[in-house]
Amino acid sequence: MANKKTKSAVGIKYQDGSKNAPKVVAKGFGDLAEEIIKLAEQSGVLVHEDPYLSEFLARLDLGQEIPEQLYHVIAELIAFSYVLQGKFPESWAQTHNKLSTKA
Repeated sequence: MANKKTKSAVGIKYQDGSKNAPKVVAKGFGDLAEEIIKLAEQSGVLVHEDPYLSEFLARLDLGQEIPEQLYHVIAELIAFSYVLQGKFPESWAQTHNKLSTKA
């Protein structure tokens, strides 16, 4: 019988406009991980499945900011989740208004 790896889940939170890095706000394994994912989805929180990132984040303590070496990947995930929700930075709207479709 194959050894099934226990599912893990880590929730991070970023406060809009904050100068602080996102923090670990939830983490769990097995049934608790499934509950974290279920609650996130019910609350409209986008869920990204990445076992390698989850494994790394699971080593952090609750309330701990993500380490600097993860800033880029987490920033990309946050930015992508904003776009999926139809949220765009003000600077994008300003740039878009300046673009012309004329040839």
